[in-house]
Amino acid sequence: MSADVIQSSAAPRPVGRYPHARRVGQVLYLSGIGPRDPASNAIPGNEYDADGQLVAYDIEAQTHSVFANVRTVLEASGARWEHLVDVTVYLTDMARDFAAYNALWAHYFPDIATAPCRTTLGITALPTPIAIELKCVAALPATGAV
Repeated sequence: MSADVIQSSAAPRPVGRYPHARRVGQVLYLSGIGPRDPASNAIPGNEYDADGQLVAYDIEAQTHSVFANVRTVLEASGARWEHLVDVTVYLTDMARDFAAYNALWAHYFPDIATAPCRTTLGITALPTPIAIELKCVAALPATGAV
């Protein structure tokens, strides 16, 4: 079975050599997506000192941004927010950030009956100075049913 590669100029550029998403049949696999701004590559909510070292970040700003970036890739793939079926979330500071992130999750997915499955992992670092990254899978309706 062939896989369609999806790249979106409206989404942040990947930090490596991989596509934004890949569609195989009616399943859409999104690569890890972070909260970087698509136009400037800036990370919303990050504060740096005079030497360019990260001194603070805003998990709420990054969560809103990462959800917007996921939505952008979904739309570029012909999918919608409601098509998400599984999301793996990576947080670099689970103890500090889980409650705020979890509250925003409930805002974006208010109905548990239609919310995707979710796994949240605490990790030590991501490849750029972001505090959250999402890895998503969407199930697309049959052609013509979108």
